[in-house]
Amino acid sequence: MSSVDEAVLTEDGVRLWATRVGEGSPVVFCHGGPGLWDFLGDMAELLADRAAVHRWDQRGCGRSQRCGPYSVARSVADLDAVRRHFGLERMVLLGHSYGSQLALQYTLDHPERVSGLVYVSGTGMDSRDTWRSTYQQNLRANLGKHLERWETLGSGERTAAEEREWCVLQWSADYSDRERALEEAEAAATPWFGVNFECNATVNADVKRVSGTPELRAACERLDVPVLIVHGAEDIRPDWALDSLEQALPRVSRTLLTGAGHLPWVEQPNGFRSVVGDFLADL
Repeated sequence: MSSVDEAVLTEDGVRLWATRVGEGSPVVFCHGGPGLWDFLGDMAELLADRAAVHRWDQRGCGRSQRCGPYSVARSVADLDAVRRHFGLERMVLLGHSYGSQLALQYTLDHPERVSGLVYVSGTGMDSRDTWRSTYQQNLRANLGKHLERWETLGSGERTAAEEREWCVLQWSADYSDRERALEEAEAAATPWFGVNFECNATVNADVKRVSGTPELRAACERLDVPVLIVHGAEDIRPDWALDSLEQALPRVSRTLLTGAGHLPWVEQPNGFRSVVGDFLADL
């Protein structure tokens, strides 16, 4: 299916890239990062016969205008600008990695506009301190023979080519199939738009301030929206980090896809399509 690039204008005048493919009930994707761009086109193709899939690059990232300010609240407002641009009264949100946190926050702020939430490869609502050391250990183990090069690139100034190489090596740790990991990471990095590290640092600090707070837990406990949690069994971000989020949400189901890492739709496309498609059909 073909898609057409569109320009979404936020209320403060920033231009965001967006596109749509498929027919049916609207689903809006929120890509990971922060500071990256939407590379979920293959996921969109998986679901395009079941939904109208809307994708966008967050402020300052990818094909969107490269300017701030950056914050989770700002991203929530930008996501609402995408909703208005496409004329959506209600939508399903699907967030991947950091995007799952953004999608959750939007849903907490505007539950009347969200008919369902698909929370893919997220890390839950607790402080990063609870799972970060496990993630770092798993990352270094998966890098294997590439660990030394990754550390060298990460320790100093990098050219644009070295920046991409460093990211590809790090992303390669996110795949369960170690023989295909570098190839898959290269594909995810093509085309390459460059990482917005200012956005990454600012938004991560924003997330850190909220994570693990009683207020976030209470908001999740009040949420009357169906949520599907999907996680790869071999994701280097531990599955147990999601336990407290699952326990807090009143209307939640959870699926662990074996043979998949951080991008489960890439390594287990049939399983991913089945579980997400069934969730969409039940809404």
